[in-house]
Amino acid sequence: MTTYHFVAASERFLTLEEPLDEVLRERERNYAETGKTIDFWLVKQPAFLASPELAQLKASIPQPAAAVVSTDSTFITFLKLRLEYVAVGSFEAPSAGIPDALASAV
Repeated sequence: MTTYHFVAASERFLTLEEPLDEVLRERERNYAETGKTIDFWLVKQPAFLASPELAQLKASIPQPAAAVVSTDSTFITFLKLRLEYVAVGSFEAPSAGIPDALASAV
């Protein structure tokens, strides 16, 4: 199993109101220059939020939601500080409740 960390908020907030695309493009460029494998993903309407262990958190996030998911907890902490109004959490996958960490509910 792998531990995934995430920031989640309304899709509108993450994709329209915040310059998230700029942050992700810069990180992607940096990874390409340093030869690092991409370890972060933008997931619209993430299915993992429907898991029983994250149901309470999902209830606090305006729907439809979106999340940036990563195996790098430091990057998620950076995003939390940068974006401010996001929910933060982590989970392990694959598991019975979350078979695919990057699946969309749509």
